[in-house]
Amino acid sequence: EVYGNQSFETFFQTLTQSFAPIELYYFQSNLEGDIINKLQEVGFSLDGIILNAGGYTHTSVAIHDAIGAITTPVVEVHISNVFAREEFRHHSLITSKCAGLITGFGLQSYALALIYLMNRGNP
Repeated sequence: EVYGNQSFETFFQTLTQSFAPIELYYFQSNLEGDIINKLQEVGFSLDGIILNAGGYTHTSVAIHDAIGAITTPVVEVHISNVFAREEFRHHSLITSKCAGLITGFGLQSYALALIYLMNRGNP
């Protein structure tokens, strides 16, 4: 009900086709340490990172610090409008280290973040 019924894998295929020839990579983990390791692994070589940290958005000082330690710009994304949900979801520990926040546009939030990253630096 909150997140829709399309799988991210199916949406990612559509996104990849829509934004060709840009190379897109996808990583998903439910483990905080895996997310931090991936940020540290790619955070100095990619042109941008789109991050949906899920529940870790509201709890992870470690992900906040990892984003702050890398040079690749990170756009925080949420499928649902977190401000229309429970009060505890209204605060993000990671937003202050991100280039921006996109929330509430369903899976299209990822496309909006990608458009920003593609046009970053252009007037």
